[in-house]
Amino acid sequence: MKPIMLHGHERSITQIKYNREGDLIFSAAKDSQPNVWYSLNGERLGTFVGHNGAVWCIDCNWDSTKVLTGAADNTCKLWDCETGAQIASLKTNTAVRTNGFSYSGNLIMYSTDKTMGFPCEIFIFDIRDGSQLQSGNPMTKVPIESPMPKITSAIWGPNEEFILTGHDGGDLNQFDLKGNWIKGCKDHTGQINDIQAYKDYSMFITASADQTARLFDMETFEPLKMFKTERPVNSAAISTLHEHVVLGGGQDASMVTTTSTRIGKFDARFYHLVFEEEFGRVKGHFGPINSIAFHPDGLSYSSGGEDGYVRVHYFDQNYLDFNFEY
Repeated sequence: MKPIMLHGHERSITQIKYNREGDLIFSAAKDSQPNVWYSLNGERLGTFVGHNGAVWCIDCNWDSTKVLTGAADNTCKLWDCETGAQIASLKTNTAVRTNGFSYSGNLIMYSTDKTMGFPCEIFIFDIRDGSQLQSGNPMTKVPIESPMPKITSAIWGPNEEFILTGHDGGDLNQFDLKGNWIKGCKDHTGQINDIQAYKDYSMFITASADQTARLFDMETFEPLKMFKTERPVNSAAISTLHEHVVLGGGQDASMVTTTSTRIGKFDARFYHLVFEEEFGRVKGHFGPINSIAFHPDGLSYSSGGEDGYVRVHYFDQNYLDFNFEY
C-alpha cells in the first residue's frame, strides 16, 4: 500500500478534509496557506492566499463551491473554491480554533480561543445574508462561560439542529442555533482533539489526549465503544465501507525531536468498530499524525502529520476483501 505523498506545506499539518465526492482534499497547516489537492493523483489544484498565521481548521461545503478557513491571525475567511478568491473575512478577538459548514451549506460556525482576557465563543452566520458577512455581526454568538473549558473541536449535528463541541477538559456539549446549551457529558479525562461524524450522523467518534478514542450516539451521547492506545490520540475517523476506525496520534509535538520514529509510534492504527480490537498499523510519518480522514467511499484514507506531509493511502485488494472472523 504505497502512499501518494503531498508536500505543499512548510510546517506541520493541522487539519485535512475531503469534499463530499472525495475527489478533492483540503489541507490546513501552520504555514498560513491552505491547499487543495486532487485525491486521485496528489496534484495540487491551488492555494488560498490571505492568512497571516497558522491555519487551524478548514472545511468545504457540500457542492465544493466554497471553503472556510480559521487561523491564528484572528480571522475566519470564506473563499471561492474554484477561483481561490476571498469572499469574506470575519475578524475575531482571538484565534479561530474550529469551523464548519452546515449540511445545507447555508450556515457556517466557528469558535475562538479563550485568551488575552477574551472568552471562548461560538459564532454562527447565515452566508446568504450578505449584511452579516460585511458587518461581521453573526445571527448567533454563544459565549462559553466559565468554568466550562475552552472548545478544541466542533462539528455540526444532523439537520442543522445543534452544534457538537469538544473541550480541553474532556467535556462534550450540544448547543442549539440560538445558543442554548442542550446537554453534555464527560467520558474523556483529557483534551478532545478531534470529532468526526459517521456518514449518516447517527454516531460520532472522538479522539482525546487521554489515549483513547470513543464512539458515541449522536442524539443521546450514550458511549458505545472505546479504543485504547498507549499514546495521545490526535484524530480518529470511521470507515464508510467496513466496520473499521482509524486512529492517528503520537506523543506531544514538543517531544518529537528527542524520540525516534520507531519509539514515537507515529503510525495510523486500525481497529474493528464492534470488537474494539486493533488489527493493523500503517507507518510512514516522521512525527505525530495530527489529522486523519477516510475517503467518502472507504477505498482510501489520508493522514496529515507534524512532518508537513499529507499521505494518501489507497487500500490493497486484500484489505477490501478482509472479513473479521467471529
